[in-house]
Amino acid sequence: MTTRDMTFVALFAALTAACAVFPPFQPPFVPAPIIVQNIGVMLAGSILGAKRGSLSLLLFVVLVAVGMPILSGWRGGFGVILGPTGGFILSWIAAAYVVGWLVEKNWKRLGFWNLFLFNVIGGIVVVYVIGIPWLAAVANMELGKAFAASAIFVPGDIAKAVVASFAALLVKRSYPLIRG
Repeated sequence: MTTRDMTFVALFAALTAACAVFPPFQPPFVPAPIIVQNIGVMLAGSILGAKRGSLSLLLFVVLVAVGMPILSGWRGGFGVILGPTGGFILSWIAAAYVVGWLVEKNWKRLGFWNLFLFNVIGGIVVVYVIGIPWLAAVANMELGKAFAASAIFVPGDIAKAVVASFAALLVKRSYPLIRG
């Protein structure tokens, strides 16, 4: 890995941490808050690609685990990862990888709708598939109830996928970091 790659990995971990400035909104009946930080997952994957994108989120998760308060609401520590939202946080590594892999495989014909679809698949579906069962297990909820309760997150996550797709498309056109 080059110094340039390491710089981008650190930059996108920092970008994800910077999104913590937006306060979390705690909806009723769901122990997971609505946050802005998961846009960093979509951006990392769609701008850096699979390897560097997932490494940036791995770095972010390690920093959270060692206690840096860089999660929304200025939380951090291994206890947060073991809590109800831990599955969502851990899923960000795989989600960035999936988004990045899809982007890399479709680089030559990449447009807004492709990017949007890839951000939905990786940044929403992968996150929910890992995070919701974790939430159900740790919060002692029925899996169906956890899925139903998580529906409140979908509109905001779709909006984040739109923003991330536009941003990634702009970066691709002006300063592509992925080579097709």
